[in-house]
Amino acid sequence: MDYSELADVYEKLESTSSKHGKRDILADLLKDTTLTKLEKIVLLVTGRVFPNISNEELGIAAKMMKRAIIKATGFSDKKITEEFKRTGDLGLVAEKLVRSKRQVTLMQKRLTVEKVFESLQKLPSMTGMGSQERKLNIIVELITSAKPKEARYVVRTALGTLRIGVAEGILRDAIAKAFKVDAKNVEHAWNMMPDYGKIVKIAKLKGDDGLKKVRIKVGTSVQVLLCEKAPNLKTAIKKFEHPSLETKYDGARIQIHKDEEKVVLFTRRLEDVTKQFPELVKITRDAVKAKRCILDGEMIGIDKKTGKPLPFQQLSQRIQRKYDIEKMVEEIPIQVNLFDVLYVDGQALLDKPLKERRKILENLVRPVPGKFQFAKQLITKDLKKAEKFYKASLKEGQEGVIVKNLDSKYQPGRRVGYWLKVKPIMEPLDLVIIGAEWGTGKRANWLSSFILACRDTTKSKFLSCGMMGTGLTDEQFKKMTKKLKPLIIEERGLSVKIRPRIVFEIGYEEIQRSPKYESGFALRFPRLIRDRSADKGPDEADTLARLIKLYESQGKIRTLKT
Repeated sequence: MDYSELADVYEKLESTSSKHGKRDILADLLKDTTLTKLEKIVLLVTGRVFPNISNEELGIAAKMMKRAIIKATGFSDKKITEEFKRTGDLGLVAEKLVRSKRQVTLMQKRLTVEKVFESLQKLPSMTGMGSQERKLNIIVELITSAKPKEARYVVRTALGTLRIGVAEGILRDAIAKAFKVDAKNVEHAWNMMPDYGKIVKIAKLKGDDGLKKVRIKVGTSVQVLLCEKAPNLKTAIKKFEHPSLETKYDGARIQIHKDEEKVVLFTRRLEDVTKQFPELVKITRDAVKAKRCILDGEMIGIDKKTGKPLPFQQLSQRIQRKYDIEKMVEEIPIQVNLFDVLYVDGQALLDKPLKERRKILENLVRPVPGKFQFAKQLITKDLKKAEKFYKASLKEGQEGVIVKNLDSKYQPGRRVGYWLKVKPIMEPLDLVIIGAEWGTGKRANWLSSFILACRDTTKSKFLSCGMMGTGLTDEQFKKMTKKLKPLIIEERGLSVKIRPRIVFEIGYEEIQRSPKYESGFALRFPRLIRDRSADKGPDEADTLARLIKLYESQGKIRTLKT
């Protein structure tokens, strides 16, 4: 299949805003694709050459891509930088420069889907001395062989920014339409086996019956059951006839797969983090009685001096680390708190009620206190007892509690109201914008990723304490750009410094210590509440002292809203 045919489909998808329209375009493509190419096509339309459950990364950054475009087209770095700043999209830059490149390649080879797919799949295996140049040459070869439109999508795919709007739901519905199967059965298969490349083949060959038969498998990550928010503890407890409370830990979801001596660890986002946590692999082998099982829990970092929980941000250093693993094991010990079991020795437990699953879990594991243990649980309908449990969780430095329905099954990949999280609402902060970055893609020419800052009254300056880049509408980005653009005092690449004049009221989930920002603190999940510039000047923004006070109050003197 010529890559130009796929590029035409990409362009149609990119120019179609309707979800139904995208579904129909994709369905036609899948229906007309041969079985041997189907898996490749499904991955490529999601902007990948490896399935979600794979840990492989192409390792192509914007800087390398700019070098590849320079080498393939003959244009200067200055020209490419100018075009990139204008469009915010190296794919569009490549398309324009390939169209007008100075050197036309004689006997240009036809670019095929297989060539693009197989070339990009080679990249992660290239390591060691000279690997960056070898990767560069593969990208250069693809761009050199590409027609202008093909170059746009080759570059975007290599960078992991395809931007054609094919979300998982659209692909699910497209598979359903292409092969006349029920979308619910496609979703069921996805929740049990998050690999649309395999799922699309099952849909084509075996239809609904085949999709229904997809089951969880040890070693293949499963979509986790997700929590919904409850406004307060009283509401959450009233929701269920048989509720239980569990501590909501400030950590990372961890899914543990044991197959005899082999142990595999997955995050909530299906990333394989087995290598990063060798001590958890060992303790699982020793403490779990079953030969084969899948466990669900929360992993937190522990301060080795105080024994208290560390903020999630420090644990995330271990999740992201690919080297010096032994050093990180020593510096940031972990604790795993187990709360569910999905599979044991040939039997899937998803349809069993939580009450039974918890008992099975407790009989399955020999806990290692402080390292590998059960999540704290309280079964009660008594609000006073629930409040006491909630306050104790906060005092320990955890996020709050999760109220669970003991009669509920385990529904992978869904927020179905079986679990309700209750967390304190932190007081908002009035902060100043001191920097931002120019957006890319559809946000090109708009400022985004706004740097938030508090006042340091002792030094009469503003100190960064977080970055807000999500949760805003296109209209809000547009308005904020218009307001902030005249205040730009310095530009360096895509980053800009902004004169501190604009004050926003900011909500957030919590405050964490962070060396990344000048204040020494970071807001977790900051969000815009409102613009306070009309009634507050930068000299009235919140101070570092207040930030510290709120940080220290977390988990200690929070007020329950019941």
